[in-house]
Amino acid sequence: MSSRKDQRVYDPEFKKEAVRLVIEKNRGCADVASSLGIPKGTLYTWIHEFQQHQEVAFPGKGHLRPEDEDLRRLHRRIADLEEENEILKKATAIFAQLPRRNTK
Repeated sequence: MSSRKDQRVYDPEFKKEAVRLVIEKNRGCADVASSLGIPKGTLYTWIHEFQQHQEVAFPGKGHLRPEDEDLRRLHRRIADLEEENEILKKATAIFAQLPRRNTK
């Protein structure tokens, strides 16, 4: 079994070209995978991802697809609001325990 260190990293253009050979040039997956020196399963994964996301299929390391970026932003916003809510709950509890002063 290969570890994470042994795995090769392929740039998005290489992946798109490999998928293009299968889809547009009607070459077999086994033939393309063999000629490029990549596992067939990897090529099948790339084809599936390309069919799902087309032009934004392989965003590259450190980049996200637009919908994934929106999702990340929303999760971050939810976390911020939950933290703010907890702070307000604690502040309310503290103020509720303070003795009331007469303002007359």
